Amino acid sequence: MSNINLDGSCLCGAVTFEVKPPTSKFVHCHCARCRKATGASYATNIYVEPHQITWLSGRDSVERFDLATAQSFAKWFCRTCGCPLPRLSRSGKTVVIPAGSLDKAPVDHPKAHIFWESRASWVCVQDDLPRYAQYPEWW
Repeated sequence: MSNINLDGSCLCGAVTFEVKPPTSKFVHCHCARCRKATGASYATNIYVEPHQITWLSGRDSVERFDLATAQSFAKWFCRTCGCPLPRLSRSGKTVVIPAGSLDKAPVDHPKAHIFWESRASWVCVQDDLPRYAQYPEWW
């Protein structure tokens, strides 16, 4: 794991944040909820503890959407540009960082594909990462 801070922002630049290492998980999620939330074939997310993120600007521009039918699924986004942003889990124990919201590529790389059985039929993945039907045993 890297010891370099991760800087991120939304598309319009109103919201900026910094994440201190280490990351606990870095995965591609193929569940239908992540596809809907991102508009892509899968979401690439980094997981950290809440004390590791600092909102540098625009925290008051962050909106939260909780999916009522889900136990823990939520989406945080910039109210100006709609860009996905880091979100605190409902339990308050984890922050999920959309990797695409980072300003520079992180040193670390994703370690697995999760919810692989739920992937879109049209997804193109050509890597050797482990694939799990749901959450892996190390989750």
